[in-house]
Amino acid sequence: MVIVLKKFISYLDSERGYSKYTIKNYELDILDFINYCKCNKLDEYKLTYNDVKSYLVKLYDKNYKAKTISRKISSLRTFYSYLYDNNLIKDNIFKYISLPKKEKILPKYITNEEVTVLFNTPDISSPIGQRNRLILELLYDSGIRVAELCNIKLSDINLGNKTIRILGKGSKERIVFYGDVCKDILELYLIEGRKALLNNKSNPYLIVGSYKKDKPLTTRSVELIINDLIEKAAIKKKVTPHVLRHTFATHLLNEGCDILIVKELLGHSSLDTTGIYTHVSNERLRKVYLDSHPRAKSK
Repeated sequence: MVIVLKKFISYLDSERGYSKYTIKNYELDILDFINYCKCNKLDEYKLTYNDVKSYLVKLYDKNYKAKTISRKISSLRTFYSYLYDNNLIKDNIFKYISLPKKEKILPKYITNEEVTVLFNTPDISSPIGQRNRLILELLYDSGIRVAELCNIKLSDINLGNKTIRILGKGSKERIVFYGDVCKDILELYLIEGRKALLNNKSNPYLIVGSYKKDKPLTTRSVELIINDLIEKAAIKKKVTPHVLRHTFATHLLNEGCDILIVKELLGHSSLDTTGIYTHVSNERLRKVYLDSHPRAKSK
């Protein structure tokens, strides 16, 4: 089974175009199930419905969140679909397993005031400061994922139209936009900061460090940069690159942007995924209503 798993991982990478992070989760989820089968003397190629239900019970007993259980079952469903398509099993038993009900967790975001404080924190008179300010601007201006940010190449940017070509999940391309404030810091970084960081070395990527001349900055490095800026800005919230993506979507909806437009800008394949942001927007509308309507105001 381990040999088949290696072929499956290669398939996810070469044919499905999944990110390294997603592929790693698939691998860990499947290995966990393979180990479970070994410990319980189950044949992975001849599973029954009850075998899988017993595995689910084990996951629930370990107090995994519904989101984690859903991911594990989805990983196994895709893997066993691959086995079925390659005539290695007679049926994909995981397609009969229902996923647990999703927990409704509202996305976290920061306010306009906090955006201003945070974005004024980097010292843009220095190369590092110019780069760090650009990281913030791009994440908030375009709503891109941190991995998408790190993979932007100079050839993806259209300075005239203020657009960037993004290669998202599943190798799906989309065009994102940025505004005049981001344009100014981008041009400053390209003229000054980036050249100083690279010390005249060539690098196809936009966001670079001073120690990896031919590679982009890693997603972990971006997370640490933002952690440091949050601490310096004295913002009492946990802010990650994904929180800036949430902030982008929430602020657009609060300003009246159509949810279908937000969906396309975020690169979501389903409107259901984007729908989570309407809860935040509706909660704001509810507060405004309760604070404003004569018969709704709190006594």
